[in-house]
Amino acid sequence: MIRFQAARSYLILAFACLPLIAQAQTVAPSETPATATEKPAPYDARLLRLSEILGSVHYLRTLCKDPAADGWRQSMQELLDKEAKGEAGRRARMTAAFNRGYRTFASVYTACTPPAVVADERYRAEGATLASEITARFGN
Repeated sequence: MIRFQAARSYLILAFACLPLIAQAQTVAPSETPATATEKPAPYDARLLRLSEILGSVHYLRTLCKDPAADGWRQSMQELLDKEAKGEAGRRARMTAAFNRGYRTFASVYTACTPPAVVADERYRAEGATLASEITARFGN
C-alpha cells in the first residue's frame, strides 16, 4: 500500500509539472537567442581543437622561456580576427578553448622539464597537421 501511495504521489507530481515543462520549452520568436543566426562551419570542431592547441603551446613556450612565445597568442588573435569576426558566440568558444589549453598545462607543468618539451613538440606537430588539414579540405 505504501508503494502504491508513493507511486501515485510521483505520478500526480509529474502530471502537475507537465504544463510548466511545456511552457518552459516554448520560446517566443522574439526571444530566440542570437547564436541561432550563427551558422556553424563544417570545420568548427577542428578549429576549436586548434585553438586549444595554440593555448597549450603558448603556455609551454612561455614556460620554457622561448623569446617568440608571444607569437602563439598573436596567432590565436589572428585566427579569431579571421574566423570569428562578427560572431560573438564563435569567438567566445574559440577563446574558451584557447584558455582551456593554457590552463590544462598550467595545472600540470610549473617548470620547463623534458616532458614539457616533448608535450610542446607533440602539440606543435598536431597543430601543424590540423592546420594543414583544415586548409586542404576547407580552404579556398
